[in-house]
Amino acid sequence: MTTPTPSQLNKAGLSKNDYRGQPSTLCQGCGHNSIANQIVTTCYELDIVPEKVIKLSGIGCSSKSPAYFLNRSFGFNSLHGRMSSLATGALFADTSIRAIGISGDGDTASIGMGGFKHMVRRNVPIVYIVENNGVYGLTKGQFSATAEVGLNLKHQGINQYMPVDICMEALASNATFVARSFAGDAKQVKELLKAAFSHHGVAVLDIISPCVTFNNEGEAAHSYTWGKDHEAPLHEISFIPAMDEIEIQGEFAEGSVREVCMHDGSTIRLKKLEKDYDPTSRANAFQILESAQLNDWLVTGLLYIDESKPTLTETFNLVDTPLNRLVDADLRPERETIDKINAMMF
Repeated sequence: MTTPTPSQLNKAGLSKNDYRGQPSTLCQGCGHNSIANQIVTTCYELDIVPEKVIKLSGIGCSSKSPAYFLNRSFGFNSLHGRMSSLATGALFADTSIRAIGISGDGDTASIGMGGFKHMVRRNVPIVYIVENNGVYGLTKGQFSATAEVGLNLKHQGINQYMPVDICMEALASNATFVARSFAGDAKQVKELLKAAFSHHGVAVLDIISPCVTFNNEGEAAHSYTWGKDHEAPLHEISFIPAMDEIEIQGEFAEGSVREVCMHDGSTIRLKKLEKDYDPTSRANAFQILESAQLNDWLVTGLLYIDESKPTLTETFNLVDTPLNRLVDADLRPERETIDKINAMMF
């Protein structure tokens, strides 16, 4: 094993390898792998100590991702849609740790919507990433709640429901940090992650992360068609061919619209926010999201930020020592206190 040179160590005395996880078992070319790589780079460059981080996830392809970064961190893989509730409890118990929540569009926008919105409105201090591909990839490509209306998938039919916009839902729930990006725009993903880790409160990142296996519609907003002409039925395919991850080439200027070609030849349209866009205006955020829907844009960038709101744990009179580290002597009331309470009962 090669020993890192001093120049390869960050201020925490760690190399980039100290932030990696296990080899990915996701499909080759999956956007989730790109996001995991940017989390590794971000935490390394921000000098975050892995042992001071807890990774939380639910169920789905996205929820496998925490295994692929920060191998030295704490981790918990919860039930489908319940990660937000688990995160709330974990961060109440230990206010000294940072939290990364990795969810998917099914995990957050369907069964987990209630927990997600309550976590957001309470301003739980967590970097909450939604790896959004519009399908249930782990269970063979059914529509998720973010799939666009009219989407036609082989074996699934036509989606008749309007999609849930995760950023819009976060804004409506008074989130203090809302951003959207595309997994293929590695530079933007990393910068938004850095901003999210530096934010004091809940930071919601909706990252469009194309699925290389399911979603056959050529004009799909955030999925690839895979195996369009394959003889075997889609649900019976057990081999996924290796594909290169999609990356945006060249400079992606503020305010510009870029068409990105998917593996199947279809395209999606990305719009990067203008340089003079004001992310402290909640009204601006709603307006740009509505414009994006009308123009079929996947608008990317920091949509909204509010640094004035206290976090959930700051609104309670908690002791300085994390609750999960209090010993019996800390928790047991003094005898005089018990006698005083008992005396009040008579």
